Amino acid sequence: MDEELYSRQLYVLGLPAMERIQEAKVLLCGLQGLGAEVAKNLVLTGVGSLTLHDPHPTCWADLAAQFFLSEESLGRSRAEASHAQLAQLNEAVQISVHKGDLTEDLLRGFQVVVLTDSKLEDQLKVGTLCHKHGVCFLMAETRGLVGRLFCDFGEDFTVVDPTEAEPMTAAIQHISQGSPGIVTLRGGPFYDGDMVIFSDIEGMVELNSHSPQPVRVQKDGSLEIGDTTTFSRYLRGGVVTEVKRPKTVRHKPLDIALLQPQVVAQNTQEVQRAHCLHQAFHALHKFQQLHGRLPKPWDPDDAEIVVGLAQDLEPLRGTEEESLDGALLRTIVLSSAGSLSPMAAILGGVAAQEALKAISRKFMPLDQWLYFDALECLPDEKLLPSPEDCHPRNCRYDGQIAVFGTGLQEKLSCQHYLLAGAGAIGCEMLKVFALVGLGVGANGGVAVADMDHIEHSNLSRQFLFRPKDIRRPKAEVAAAAARRLNPDLQVTAHTYPLDPTTEGIYDDSFFSRVHGVVAALDSFQARHYVAARCTHYLKPLLEAGTQGTRGSASVFVPEVTEVYRGPASDSEDAPYPVCTLRHFPSTMEHSLQWAQKEFEELFRLSAETINGYQQQTCTSPLGTDWTGTLALLQQVMGVLRTRPQTWRDCVVWALGHWQLCFHDSILELLRHSSSDKVLEDGTLFSSGSKKWPHPLHFDPNQDMHFLYILTAANLYARMHGLPGSQSRPALRELLKGLLESDPTPQNLFSAELGQEQLKELQETLDDWRKGPPLKPVLFVKDDDSNFHVDFVVAATDLRCQNYGILPVNHARIKQIVGRIIPAIVTSTAVVAGLLGLELYKVVSGHRSRGTFRHSCLHLAENHFMRSAPSAPAVQSFRHLEWTSWDRLKVPAEQPERTLESLLAHLQEEHGLKVEMLLHGQALLYSSGWSFEKRAQHLCLRVTELVQQVTGWKPKPGLKVLVFELSCEGEEDETAFPPLHYEL
Repeated sequence: MDEELYSRQLYVLGLPAMERIQEAKVLLCGLQGLGAEVAKNLVLTGVGSLTLHDPHPTCWADLAAQFFLSEESLGRSRAEASHAQLAQLNEAVQISVHKGDLTEDLLRGFQVVVLTDSKLEDQLKVGTLCHKHGVCFLMAETRGLVGRLFCDFGEDFTVVDPTEAEPMTAAIQHISQGSPGIVTLRGGPFYDGDMVIFSDIEGMVELNSHSPQPVRVQKDGSLEIGDTTTFSRYLRGGVVTEVKRPKTVRHKPLDIALLQPQVVAQNTQEVQRAHCLHQAFHALHKFQQLHGRLPKPWDPDDAEIVVGLAQDLEPLRGTEEESLDGALLRTIVLSSAGSLSPMAAILGGVAAQEALKAISRKFMPLDQWLYFDALECLPDEKLLPSPEDCHPRNCRYDGQIAVFGTGLQEKLSCQHYLLAGAGAIGCEMLKVFALVGLGVGANGGVAVADMDHIEHSNLSRQFLFRPKDIRRPKAEVAAAAARRLNPDLQVTAHTYPLDPTTEGIYDDSFFSRVHGVVAALDSFQARHYVAARCTHYLKPLLEAGTQGTRGSASVFVPEVTEVYRGPASDSEDAPYPVCTLRHFPSTMEHSLQWAQKEFEELFRLSAETINGYQQQTCTSPLGTDWTGTLALLQQVMGVLRTRPQTWRDCVVWALGHWQLCFHDSILELLRHSSSDKVLEDGTLFSSGSKKWPHPLHFDPNQDMHFLYILTAANLYARMHGLPGSQSRPALRELLKGLLESDPTPQNLFSAELGQEQLKELQETLDDWRKGPPLKPVLFVKDDDSNFHVDFVVAATDLRCQNYGILPVNHARIKQIVGRIIPAIVTSTAVVAGLLGLELYKVVSGHRSRGTFRHSCLHLAENHFMRSAPSAPAVQSFRHLEWTSWDRLKVPAEQPERTLESLLAHLQEEHGLKVEMLLHGQALLYSSGWSFEKRAQHLCLRVTELVQQVTGWKPKPGLKVLVFELSCEGEEDETAFPPLHYEL
């Protein structure tokens, strides 16, 4: 398996699930827009083989959502026309086209069969055969702004790993002897019935080997377990860990489920709406069966026929007698003839995730229906399109025109949008832009900004990139690929970052041409900056993000919704106390932070310190200021009195440092401490989560011992400008010889430095200063061949061994140290589709807040939530009221205003007596200054004042200066709107 390619999704699915996926055989029937989305997601995820089936010829309406097809594909079968481009996404996936019928023998050869946008009779036929032979069956379809998905995984389907969350763990504080035994924890939310195992307990060791057992949670959070009366007395330590239990799913076949639909819904109202959608789809299929076609777009006669068919259907079993919503049915039917890219992306992402659940047996599948509608995208009733406006034009937007008419299509073509980020979500959004026709007109366009370059790991979910594009700029490659999807797309690439350093590039002139911004960024710091730009320029912002199978999509519209208020920064683990890290770690996270600190001190800080010491003209005296520095340098010198000259020297150093860290320093700690120390509350110091260490003895046959030497020696060699070695057999032979000559490698300096050792160390340092500068090693997380992450993994594992801490798997350590966000293409596709729906609303204009949607999803747990955004908060001061979208405008005048004139204008126009005025962090005026200083500033022109105080020089094209002000009588929480001074 190409673990680098699938690195991000391995953190979502895990290795066993990925191995099952790579062996899977999937049949996909139907290659319109929805089918193309399912195919793209499955191929990028890495299924073993995908067989395509769709003999129907490509037509104009397909191009609105099917990104593998083009005008050259017209008349060719959809499957054959899509094959070549689909195969380029992942060369490891076998892709073929089946041209015959869907026979029983054919279906039995697959693990999963997916039908998209098919006739009801085909769905029933294939669904029945799949259920009969134990083949997992999925059916998905979209009709305009509504869609549905059905899953049938059989009557006895076992889900091996039901949830995405890691098993819960908690440190044990105490375990009582009794029936039942009571386990007191140091944190950890468990639930009644959870199955748990125990490990690393001292004293009551019988629990360490006990089989998984259920727990009952007490009010105080402690756990009630089985009878511990006969067990040994509990002494200290221990961890309780949740054991995930497989779950069995029982699904009904489609013919039965059609009459007894189980739907994913949040409340009764949603259930009733889903039942109405269910009957609407049934009636649409019946209309198609009777008339040989789908209803014409916005044709009232066809709509009334379908509404009548729906109302004549038998009531659904197990539901209360309820009349169908005629108005809702009518709206569904009128807009049902179209094909929309965002809808295909949403249903295609969910359908692909369900197929992956069927293959991998990871995460709970749907039970069994999912209905989705975005009818709020349609305009007010008075502005609905006419049949004539939605008539096919034989153009690539026919599928979209059938839903919205030509009016919205014209508006889309004239838009100019900024896309911030060309990663996974950015690529999906460029696809949406190309398919919906955003910025394809002469006055429209899309600017995509991203400073990053393409890496191998990007290819599993950023579908516009190919292996040949690795190390090329993302923005440039994505822009070129988007133009291939739609040659009319006016897209330009910007490889400069979008941050305060480039405001001269993304300036007033740039933003004056932009109608809206889509943020597809991977840090909250970047999102806050882009959101602030949108607020400043009063531009709508569409923003999305994912983590694993979770995702969110939000919309922020000037003066209509709240402004963006995400987390203040990307979540980072707070540093742990130094004493905990150095002497008494109790968790893997403690050990990991210690290992990261080791890397920095050994291979970066020490090199920088020695280089700085070399540049001094004389030897620094040995004193208090040098004690800490020399303590750092003694580690990097270790057993070597002179600089290393060979690879062997580097291995000797690594071996000596291993001995210092994991043996000598532990013995030193044990000599100065006692595990029987009693704290003020009467408990043993080493009780609960406290871990008492034990020294390790080097064994080259243990993987982590060997990995530490391999990585540390190579990093040490790199720091000294020496060639390293990746040959593991050669290193084993070298270690064998070193250990035979000295079975217990010694470090030149002990864990604790005395004055004599400090003096000796400084003498060694004086000798080292004669050589060339060292090369500090800067930690890089994305290169698996540089030994950086592997060193931290090995050091973390060994530290955990010292303290009896159960380390998590090494992939998790790499994820933490590399700050890798788990990602999978399915959730990325869904959130991009959700943003596409909001794009329709923003571009159409004149929307009420209730029509917009913030969306949250969790595909692993089948959680979907959409809600209207909040209104902007209103602040007030005396007679003034404002929101975050408002600003105080001061129009330009000739000649330019003085500061005195500006302050007078604010008092006359707004009744504000300004006490302080700031530009950025610079204070331009304060009523508390002396009369002379105030007079000096008041007589200056505003731009002269700013230039005098800050050294600022206006750039060409600058149209507005922004100031902050505070006024007489304001309260502490008052935050006035920014003052926009027009130039």
